Amino acid sequence: MGSPRTALAELLSGNRRFVSGQPVHGHDVTAAAAASGDQQPYAVLLGCIDSRVPLEAIFDQTFGAICVIRTGGHVLDRAVLGSIEYVVGELGVTLVMVLGHERCGAVASTVDVLRGGRSPGGALAHLVDQIAPAVTEVGVDDPRVLPMAIRRHALRTVAALRADDLFAAPVAAGRLAVVGALYDLTTGEVTLLEE
Repeated sequence: MGSPRTALAELLSGNRRFVSGQPVHGHDVTAAAAASGDQQPYAVLLGCIDSRVPLEAIFDQTFGAICVIRTGGHVLDRAVLGSIEYVVGELGVTLVMVLGHERCGAVASTVDVLRGGRSPGGALAHLVDQIAPAVTEVGVDDPRVLPMAIRRHALRTVAALRADDLFAAPVAAGRLAVVGALYDLTTGEVTLLEE
């Protein structure tokens, strides 16, 4: 298993191939057969369910290279956290990436609710509750609340993962990296987020 730096370089290299229109990996059945043995992914990505953001494609990754978890607004809950803990602890993955994206509907809905809109019922309210602190930190009346809250929410998710009991020590020792990034829906480019 490679280092966190090597894993991040591979993801970003794949994104550059994707953006340039020269991907080397596709969804070829022979690649699926080649990856049918033991899992040896090098990264786990937590992204949004948005259909415009297919994680394996935008990072030009083949079968078995990355583990992908997608929730509305890349909300972190116990099932997601347990899944990431498994991939890091049992499969030895050295990189966790939280990928937000522009014009995220889950964040936009949260902004609407906090501006006095009707709160959704059921489990959808959980997504709003988890995203709301990022919107509040930015300020619901800020003219740039949507793009800023999208970034803030990704960084809050990164911070929560870094603080996890199982991740804090490996992160501090440099054996595990947890990074935030943003996907541009127009260009396809992924940009790392700085805190």
